[in-house]
Amino acid sequence: MDYKVVFAALETVCEDNISILCGPSDLPYGAVARRLVTCMREIQEHGRSLKPVIASFTAVFHHYDFDAQTPGNGYRTLAKVLLSCLMHIIHKGRYIASNYNSAFFRVDHNASEMEAYCSALCQLRALLHLAEQLINDNGCGELYSMQDGDMSRRFVQEYSSMHKACFYGRCLGFQFSPSLRPFLQTVVISMVTYGETYSKQQSGLGLAALSLLTSGKYVIDPELRGAEFERITQNLDMQFWKSFWNLTESGLLSGFSRIASYPVQVNFTLTVPPVTLHLPLASDPSLTATVSPPIAHWGPGPVHMRLISCELREGQASEELLAYSRSDPPPITASHLPWVQTQPRSPWLLIHFHGGGFVAQTSRSHENYLRTWSKQLSVPILSVDYSLSPEAPFPRALEECFYAYCWALNNCHLLGSTAERVCLAGDSAGGNLCITVSMKAISSGIRVPDGIMAAYPAILLTTDASPSRLLTLIDPLLPLGVLTKCINAYAGADSQTVQMAAGSGSLRALGRDTAALLSDLTQGASNWIQSYLDPMRTTGGVRSLSLAQTGSAGGATRGTPASASATHCGGRVDYPEGFEPLRSECLAFVRLTSCPVIRNPFVSPVLAPASLLRGLPPVHIVASALDALLDDSVMFAKKLRDMGQPVSLTVVEDLPHGFLSLYQLVKETEVAADICVEQMRIIFQRGNLRKRPKLGETSPSGSQSG
Repeated sequence: MDYKVVFAALETVCEDNISILCGPSDLPYGAVARRLVTCMREIQEHGRSLKPVIASFTAVFHHYDFDAQTPGNGYRTLAKVLLSCLMHIIHKGRYIASNYNSAFFRVDHNASEMEAYCSALCQLRALLHLAEQLINDNGCGELYSMQDGDMSRRFVQEYSSMHKACFYGRCLGFQFSPSLRPFLQTVVISMVTYGETYSKQQSGLGLAALSLLTSGKYVIDPELRGAEFERITQNLDMQFWKSFWNLTESGLLSGFSRIASYPVQVNFTLTVPPVTLHLPLASDPSLTATVSPPIAHWGPGPVHMRLISCELREGQASEELLAYSRSDPPPITASHLPWVQTQPRSPWLLIHFHGGGFVAQTSRSHENYLRTWSKQLSVPILSVDYSLSPEAPFPRALEECFYAYCWALNNCHLLGSTAERVCLAGDSAGGNLCITVSMKAISSGIRVPDGIMAAYPAILLTTDASPSRLLTLIDPLLPLGVLTKCINAYAGADSQTVQMAAGSGSLRALGRDTAALLSDLTQGASNWIQSYLDPMRTTGGVRSLSLAQTGSAGGATRGTPASASATHCGGRVDYPEGFEPLRSECLAFVRLTSCPVIRNPFVSPVLAPASLLRGLPPVHIVASALDALLDDSVMFAKKLRDMGQPVSLTVVEDLPHGFLSLYQLVKETEVAADICVEQMRIIFQRGNLRKRPKLGETSPSGSQSG
């Protein structure tokens, strides 16, 4: 969209509303009209200040793209997010101007909506100011300043004190595809209700029931929802996040996922014992390399995996493979059904590493799209259930994934494949592991995979500031407080012992907690009804008194230079004269990732030297323009390209981090998932058209834009 047209329309809407609302004194809604006039004047002032900023961004942000065919970087995204916010304001302003005298006009609701977007606009203005400083401090085309720790500290300090609740209330998900907003609202309401009841000692079933009954107040009060979400994302510990994210592992949710997914003939888990493996050297197959089992932190241990195949293939029903099964008795495979024919082994093998911030989920949470991939590509998939942090920090997960890769090469005949072509695929943390496993294969001298498909990979596990990282202030799925907790856990900086959450729906837990559950249901119903009857509850905007009256810790206050300086304790951001972002009443504690492990190239591949990256197979990255980790992908793709390594980058629009887990929810996520499938198809179908380079050789780079 043309930013000049947007800003002109904003100016017109503001003038029209101010003119109407300041008209004859006999207009209704006098007090609310004054609120709206104040709000529209603030929006007008923000718009006039932001127009030259967006103009300067538009003039230079193409220098930060991967290439001319792949527009995408954090500066583009920030400009797009701002224009999206302005479009919502323009739409709402036109509605108010046209319907202000209507008998059905909900004046309080519309005033609160406009105030919420005014607050969001104020905070976005602050983010764009920070982005301006990044442009000035970094070299042309550089999205990160790896040596400028001061800028990163200032960014974290700003995040800690800036008001964020407005982005999780009425403005929730405004930057994403409209079809995703109901889902995001459901996630946020689920998270805040789960967080409210999280400290109660009870089974997962009781917790879920109480959460359901207390969710009503967050549905009807967006300001309360936003404030509570801000509190949760800033201050709850890693145990909460593991517990919440692992709800996707529950039998109920995974059962719904299986119903909606393609049926497959093979789907069972394996446990591979820790034995030493021997693989031929890539440079001389007559010699072998020894691969030890994973040993980090607690010594040798088994590696867990899941085999998924849409068709039953030779080897998959063998007694040798079923001996690795975790099920007791072994799973009943399609081979026991007389009408199922065994297909020959596939020449392809897909090895998958799941996402989840290195701290949560298993292959079970990702079955919905893995089943589809197996069907669309007609390929067996081995998904690795690596050990999770903080119980198993780096390098345990990497060791297990590398061991699983080596075991799959040696035992591909059991997996229904001849492994003529092997592709690694993963999302987020799994994308990191795809790249680092390949790096480890290079350094070990064994066969490297034939290609990598990494979706929105987490490949720079630091808090270094970049324009896309600024989105962590507004992203409901990847806020900075949560991102740093995951990074610290994987780096081993979080040494606390975390117990796994109780399994949801356990019959034993149900029997033990029946009395507690009934009590919780009663209390939850009481709280739910009270939320509707509480006469002190208001529905005002962010600047209303509703947050102060309810004692919420997430209320917003107008910042001043003095208060900002006191908050930052030095190194504060100098905003334009007369402007300060809104400040939160509850400061976030964000632990900077100062642990040296995070700069290990096998933790943050973006920082890896050329010697470790040279020899990587073709890397196909699928990133999202609205992902806070977008700049990681852009910089890594540029680094590989400049080395002469084969790499492609595709940037999809209007989707959040983790879009593969939202597969089948909306059309946009299905299209993005199809792009991932096509990248893997390219890897598999390349076949013998190009000889695999020997260790130390390079291949010509390529660029592919979606």
